[in-house]
Amino acid sequence: MASRSGEGESELRSLGFKYHSIPLSRSGMNPFWEFFCFLCFLRILWRLRPRILHLVTVKPVLYGGIAARLAPVGGVVAAISGLGFIFTAEGKKALALRGVVGILYRIALGHGNLCAIFQNEDDRSLFIRMGAVTRNRSVLIRGSGVNLSLYKFTPERSGVPVVTFAARLLHNKGVAEFVEVARLFQQRGIQANFQLVGDRDPDNPTSVGTEELARWRSEGIIEYLGYQRDIARIFADSNIVVLPSYREGLPKVLVEAAACGRAVVTTDVPGCRDAIEANTSGLLVPVRDVEALAVAIQKLLESPELRRRMGMAGRQLAEREYDIDSIVQQHLKIYRELGV
Repeated sequence: MASRSGEGESELRSLGFKYHSIPLSRSGMNPFWEFFCFLCFLRILWRLRPRILHLVTVKPVLYGGIAARLAPVGGVVAAISGLGFIFTAEGKKALALRGVVGILYRIALGHGNLCAIFQNEDDRSLFIRMGAVTRNRSVLIRGSGVNLSLYKFTPERSGVPVVTFAARLLHNKGVAEFVEVARLFQQRGIQANFQLVGDRDPDNPTSVGTEELARWRSEGIIEYLGYQRDIARIFADSNIVVLPSYREGLPKVLVEAAACGRAVVTTDVPGCRDAIEANTSGLLVPVRDVEALAVAIQKLLESPELRRRMGMAGRQLAEREYDIDSIVQQHLKIYRELGV
C-alpha cells in the first residue's frame, strides 16, 4: 500500500500491509512539488518491481501510470472512480486544465498491459473519445461495493421525517442546493429534519467555507453531524437520502442507502443516475435545480408507501449489483486476465 500518510496508516500496518508513504497533495499545483511526487512513485516502483500495480483516484492514476511506463511493472489496473472537479468546473482555467489532464491521461494509460476500470459508461465513453483508452482495454464495474451484512435493511422509524445528505461538503456535491431546499421547506411550513453528514474538504477548491457552514447552522434549518463512521446507523435513522451532485463515478452513498432500504433523490447526471433505478429505487431531478429537488423530496415525504416500495427495490438492487464479494471477484478476474 502506498499513499499520503494519515490516520489510516497504523491500521493498514496492523493488518499486515507493507506501507509506503508518498507526499501527495490532492489539490497541489506547484509543478516542482508535483514532479517530486512523480519521482517518489518512480522510485517505489523500481524498488518493488510489482507484478500488478493498482492505481486509484486521479493523481495516482496519472503519476503512477506514467511511472509504470518507465519502471519494471508487469500489469497496471487504473481505477478511474470519477473525473474530479476539473471536469465539472467552468471557466477558461478549468478548460485549459482539462486539456492538460487529457494529455496526461493519454500518456498514463499507455502501458502495454493495462486495464482501466470505470464506474459508469459516460466516463468510459469520454476517455475513449479522448483517445486515452480503447474499449477492449477497459471494463465497467459499478462502484466499489457494499458489505450487505453491515448495511442491513431496516424499516423506517416513526416521528418527524429525516432527510439526509451524506458526503464531503463540496459545492459540486450539491450541498448548497440541499440546504436551500431545507430553507424553502421551513418557509413553507413543511415538516422535516434536514441533516448534513460529512466533513469540509479544504484540499478541494469547491469545499464549503467555515463561515458558510456556520451561517447555515445559525439559521437553524439543518443539523450538522460532521464526519460519521457508522453510516448504516445514520441511514437507519433517516427516511430519505439525497445527493444532488453535479457528476460522480458511482457514488457509494447511494449504494449504501439502497442496501439499507432507503429511497433516494439524486441528479440526472453521469454516475448518480447509474447508481439507482429511476422511479423504482429513487427519483432523478435536473442538476442545480432547487425547485425540482424540493418537489421530489416533498413527494417522498408525503408518501410513506412510495418510500417503502423504493427502499425495498433499492435493497434488491444492492443485493443484485453491489455485493462487495461480487465486486472483489470482478477485480480478481482482471488481475488474472493481465496474465502476470
